[in-house]
Amino acid sequence: MSHLAAELQRLKDEVFQLLQLVHSQIEKSKQAISTSDRDLASHVVANDKRVNASELTIDRDCENILALYNPVAIDLRFVLACIKMNHSLERIGDNAEGLAMYVNSAPGPFPQDILDIFNIMPAFDRALEMFSLIMDAYRKEDPALARKVFNLDELLNQYNSDATKIAIEKIKSNPEKAEEILYIMGAMRKIERMGDLTKNMAEEIIFYIEAKVLRHNKKQ
Repeated sequence: MSHLAAELQRLKDEVFQLLQLVHSQIEKSKQAISTSDRDLASHVVANDKRVNASELTIDRDCENILALYNPVAIDLRFVLACIKMNHSLERIGDNAEGLAMYVNSAPGPFPQDILDIFNIMPAFDRALEMFSLIMDAYRKEDPALARKVFNLDELLNQYNSDATKIAIEKIKSNPEKAEEILYIMGAMRKIERMGDLTKNMAEEIIFYIEAKVLRHNKKQ
């Protein structure tokens, strides 16, 4: 194995480890929201430091590969894709941390009926399904798996759109619940944003495997 091949394999392993870590952060933030578990929420917040540290390590390793080995073709596309995926993963981690912080700053437990009305748990499930597809697509180098993310992202966007309409109606009819509704809307927006960032990663996987740029392209 050449030095470049060894460095690329190490980079691939590092990115997959970060994928696993961020997936765990999303799962734990979901559980924390569902159960209003402040201890678990605090764990997610503390663990964000590991996400940030991994992002810095991957950035440095990508820069070193570009500077020392001058990769070309698919190797170059892979490194460029890793740089962008790394940034998306750090931002998804930030959103998971933000969800956990809602648990600790909310005035009380999130009522189950509010979680149900706003489809928070189904939205989390779709976000996790998208992320799991990305993990498999990355590990198997399978662009077909990455493309499955796009339809799920449209569903997640619809959850967010529906939640906005519901929030307006609920605040008008139940102004005393405005604060908890706003917290839930904030949570939905963070989940929807995680979906957008996961979709971005799908585009990067397709880019490095197929050399196709899908950003701003409606036909994916």
